[in-house]
Amino acid sequence: MKLLLPLLLVAAPLLQDDPRPAEEAKASDDKEQWVQLFNGKDLDGWTPKFVGHELGVNLLDTFRVEDGLLRVSYDNWEGFEGRFGHLFFETPFTHYRLRVEYRFVGEQVPGGPGWAYRNSGLMLHGQSAKSMQKGQDFPVSIEAQLLGGSGKGERTTGNLCTPGTHVVMEDKLVRRHCTNSSSKTYHGDGWVTFEVEVRGNESIRHLVNGEVVLEYTDPQLDTGDDDAKRLLAAGAEAALSGGTISLQAESHSLDFRKVEYLDLKEK
Repeated sequence: MKLLLPLLLVAAPLLQDDPRPAEEAKASDDKEQWVQLFNGKDLDGWTPKFVGHELGVNLLDTFRVEDGLLRVSYDNWEGFEGRFGHLFFETPFTHYRLRVEYRFVGEQVPGGPGWAYRNSGLMLHGQSAKSMQKGQDFPVSIEAQLLGGSGKGERTTGNLCTPGTHVVMEDKLVRRHCTNSSSKTYHGDGWVTFEVEVRGNESIRHLVNGEVVLEYTDPQLDTGDDDAKRLLAAGAEAALSGGTISLQAESHSLDFRKVEYLDLKEK
């Protein structure tokens, strides 16, 4: 199968920063029909998948709801042992805004990779949880990466990683696995608001605390990746116009106090 070429000539123009005054923007947001994907009480609508385990097994009670927060907690773990996890929402999406408020807490579980320190993400345009291999580390998807600072130095959040996928930036197919955003570094345990605006296969942009920090187009399967090859062989389209949303568990605890969605199909 031929690799998809950039489609910038026909794709919708990338959106610019919102020029509205803050008061006007807030009033508009209040009128928009945001849907809470996390109900603050339980994991209704969400299903866990951990490496080496069957779909639906919530390994060591990692994903839980406490004090109104959706928590990724490692207090029952003694060692990580490469057991990456993802919490899948039941409904796939195509054109939407997804907004979360998150914070990293505590220490990394022993044995977690160095790169996974204060590291998590939102997996977008993902394959279905049922289609994942039992030993597969990550769903084929577009990852909006969430990172916390170590207390010194710079470490952006709202980055892009591409397990089994590619995107287009500035008319060029991007084959590298991760691309840093232009965000600030957020040290400590303070809450950070991250939003991703997804318009099918046309454009995706990342916003951190209301500022656009990364934009790209044309998400597509990587025809050289083994997991992506399985999806293509099963009839998947190379161009990614929609898919699942999942939250990561990569060896460091974090909390979400809001996970909300706004439908853009009619926008």
